[in-house]
Amino acid sequence: MLKNTKEQQRRWRLILGGGKAEGTRFSLSKTDSRMDQALAKLYNPGEEDKKGGLGASAPRVARWLGDIREYFPSTVVRVMQKDAFQRLDLKEMLIQPEMLEAVEADVHLVADLISLNLVMPDQTKETARQVVQKVVDELMDKLSLPMQQAIRGSLNRARRNYRPRHTEIDWNRTIRANLKHYQPDYQTIIPEQLIGFGRKQKRTQQEIILCVDQSGSMATSVVYASIFAAVIASIPSVQTKLIVFDTSIVDLTDMLTDPVEVLFGTQLGGGTDINRAIRYCQKQIVQPQQTTLVLITDLYEGGNSTALVKRIANLVHAGVQVITLLALNDEGAPCYDHHLAQTFAGLSIPTFACTPDKFPDLMAAALQKADINQWAAEQNIVLARGD
Repeated sequence: MLKNTKEQQRRWRLILGGGKAEGTRFSLSKTDSRMDQALAKLYNPGEEDKKGGLGASAPRVARWLGDIREYFPSTVVRVMQKDAFQRLDLKEMLIQPEMLEAVEADVHLVADLISLNLVMPDQTKETARQVVQKVVDELMDKLSLPMQQAIRGSLNRARRNYRPRHTEIDWNRTIRANLKHYQPDYQTIIPEQLIGFGRKQKRTQQEIILCVDQSGSMATSVVYASIFAAVIASIPSVQTKLIVFDTSIVDLTDMLTDPVEVLFGTQLGGGTDINRAIRYCQKQIVQPQQTTLVLITDLYEGGNSTALVKRIANLVHAGVQVITLLALNDEGAPCYDHHLAQTFAGLSIPTFACTPDKFPDLMAAALQKADINQWAAEQNIVLARGD
C-alpha cells in the first residue's frame, strides 16, 4: 500500500482520467498532464477536451506515439498500440510513412503491415519493409540458434552409433564417457558404453512441410511460422517447404532464404479452405515415412470438412507424421473449432497450441519420431482430446 497520500492521489487522478466525476481535485504536473493526455486520447476519446482523440492525422498519431514511448516502458507501449489499432482503427494510418517511423515495432505490427501490403502506397512500402526487417532480425536472433541446435542435435542423436564394430569405435569419446568407470586396482577404464563413429550409409533426407492458415485470425502465427521455416530451411539435413493458404494456396518454399520476402508474399485475411491446402501438400510428399506435416490453423474449415478428415486420415495411414498447431504465438488459449480438433485427435494427430519458445523442441521431438502427445503433456500443454 502506498504511504505517500499525494502519490496515491496522483495515481488515482491518472487512472480516473480527470472527468467531472473523478473527485480527486488533484493538479497534475506538466509532465503528468502530457501522460494523462496520451492516455485520454486512447481510452477517453469522446471527452470534449480531447476533441475526438487521435483523429485522422498522421502527424498527430506520430506525436502520440512519441509521447507514449517517452512516458511508458516498451511493454506498456505495445499494449497501448494494440489497443489503439482496435479502438481507433489506426490500421488506416499505417499506410503513412511518418507513423511507421515512430511506431514501436513488434510481431503484431508486422502482422498488421502484412495485411495492409496490397493497399499501401509505394512510398510507404519501403518504410514498412524496414519495420518488418527490424522485427524479423530481432526474432531471428532470438529464435534461430535454439531452432538449429534442437534440430541438429536431434539428427545427430539419430545417427550416433552405440553398437559399433571394433573398427568403428570412437576411442576419445568412449574414454570420456566412461571415466567414471576407472578401476584403480587395474589402472584402466572398463567401458560400459561404447560410442562409435556414425556408420556411413545412405540416409533418406527428412522433410518438414509447414502448412499455415493465413486467414486474419492466424496473423501472428504466420509471422512466427515464416521465420521458423526460414531457419529450418538453412539446415542442409532437412528439406523444408512452406505453404500458406486461405481459399487459395501459395507455395513460398523458393523464398525461404529471405524471411521478409516470405512475409510480404503472404496475404493475410480471407476465408479458409484447409482441405484444398492439404490436397496440395499431399501432392508434394514423396516419402511419407520421412515426412512431418505441421498444419497451423484454428480448424475453422470453410471448405469440405468431411473430405479434409478423410484426406488427413489417409496421410496418417501412409506414414506421414501429422501435427496440428491451433496457434503458434504467445497469446495463450486460442479460439478454434473444438469438434474438428477432437476428430483430428481421434485420428492420433497431436492437436494443441504452441508458443514460439517451445517450437524448436517440438520439431526436434518430431524428427526423432518421439511420441508428440507425451512430449506435449510433459510441457504442460493442453491437448485436444478425441471423441
